[in-house]
Amino acid sequence: MKRPSQLLLAATVSVLPTSLALAQTATQVEDRMTTVAAPMAAAKPLADQAGVSGTVDARAGASSGRSPQMTRDNGAPIGSNRNSLAAGDMGPVLLEDVTLIEKLARFDRERIPERVVHARGTGALGVFRSTADLSDVTKASLFAQPGKETPVFVRFSTVIHPAGSPETARDPHGFAVKFYSDQGNWDLVGNNLPIFFIRDAIQFPDMIHSLKPSPVTNKQDPNRFFEFFSGTPEATNMLVHVYSNLGTPASYRTMDGNGVHAFKLVNKDGKVVFAKFRWISRQGVKSLNGDAVAKAPANFLTDDLYGSIAAGDYPTWDLMVQTMSPEELGALPYNPFDDTKEWLGVPFRKIGEMTLNEVPENFFRWTEQSAFAPANLVPGIEPSPDRMLQGRLFSYSDTQRYRVGANVMDLPVNKPRVPVVNNYQDGALDHARGKVDVNYFPSVTEGKSVDPAFAPTPYKIDAIARTAPISKTEPFDQAGQFYRALKPADKADLVKNLAGDLGVVTSMRTKVIMVSYFTQADKDLGTRLAKAIKVPMNEVDRAVAEYRSTVDARYAGQQ
Repeated sequence: MKRPSQLLLAATVSVLPTSLALAQTATQVEDRMTTVAAPMAAAKPLADQAGVSGTVDARAGASSGRSPQMTRDNGAPIGSNRNSLAAGDMGPVLLEDVTLIEKLARFDRERIPERVVHARGTGALGVFRSTADLSDVTKASLFAQPGKETPVFVRFSTVIHPAGSPETARDPHGFAVKFYSDQGNWDLVGNNLPIFFIRDAIQFPDMIHSLKPSPVTNKQDPNRFFEFFSGTPEATNMLVHVYSNLGTPASYRTMDGNGVHAFKLVNKDGKVVFAKFRWISRQGVKSLNGDAVAKAPANFLTDDLYGSIAAGDYPTWDLMVQTMSPEELGALPYNPFDDTKEWLGVPFRKIGEMTLNEVPENFFRWTEQSAFAPANLVPGIEPSPDRMLQGRLFSYSDTQRYRVGANVMDLPVNKPRVPVVNNYQDGALDHARGKVDVNYFPSVTEGKSVDPAFAPTPYKIDAIARTAPISKTEPFDQAGQFYRALKPADKADLVKNLAGDLGVVTSMRTKVIMVSYFTQADKDLGTRLAKAIKVPMNEVDRAVAEYRSTVDARYAGQQ
């Protein structure tokens, strides 16, 4: 949306045009993605990986010959390190899972003060305007009536790479939106891609360890992360997305956003539906291929976003929602709370528009100190049993309190635009004002009230708590659908991008297993990739047969 140059508008000023709801066909990114030329100046390519004694690539798949029993920090042995303690197949993760809580809490404290993930980020202010009355499905006030406006702060980011890394690196790209609603802050914390690598938060520290630089060489190494993914077939769908040109967007303005997880929506009568959210870029979806990325300058994504806003060319996104009743969820051929899956075929409904119109006055005070957390919910929007979401409810808030401090929510970027009333106190950098003697509840001297109408929606659980994976685990179908929907040039780029990293892996075992996963997603993809990295197809076929003969045992937690 082009506007003449002018002073930057405050986030509360609407610059949103009206538009019609987008059709379902316009919401799938593979139907809309285009590849564009490199922006501006050239940049140096990433350095080649070098083998160093003691690293995964130097071992070339050779086993250390020992497998010591894993323990918690107190020395006690653990019985599961890949599956959280959950109440049944679709029930929530239980707080009594001390292995999960300790693992996430320790992981959250591995870096100071930089974010462990999403460290390289860029923020902007803007406004969201509701375009639909959603009172039939949620009591969230920001969707109460068409035309209602809510200020927002958005932080775009890369996921794996550090704060000073070039924005040219292939990565999922964070798309986090903080709504300053009149019922408190709602954080929709997602990515530009609609799915994720893993479906259980207990695996998150291990996955990020594999993707981060080697603790020996301090360099990111495909040997390490592909070894991890060779034991994580559910990552196949995310891998074909991130190794497509969607992994290197041409602009933050030209990428979609996704909430990724399912959420529970509750209306004023207590009726429940489940929902997924997607931001559709009005600027289209434009990406760079490998040749264009090599020519792009390090800060091109930030330069493009801030330059466009400064010129009055304000980027706009349409917010879409998919909804399903509990009964409809049960009819799906996959687990509806599996974040490695999209809800394909479920119609989208346009519910709002967001425009970014202001560059923050100070990078550190806004972008760096911004603290997004999926636990920042408002009445009418609640968590689903998605196991990855359930872990993020704890981990993100815990990260921010550690990284920024106990009073993180008092900072302007995080502070709600409504009064905050509770008995939390003190802590580092506390700057609360006023004389408060009654810092407890209940009290007759100075009463505070609670309203049961804002309590979490009750739900029934009838399940056995155990550490086991979900039962519907088919990991390859949607990855194949995505590949087959790509244009021929995008398919060729995907194979080339994958081969560039997988081809340097020294373990033939890892390469064969990875190609076997891509083959099960789509035979053409697997065949082309095998040829590109010189993996014999007879070995791939053997790996496919072995996988299919053992998949039930592995996903029943027996191996």
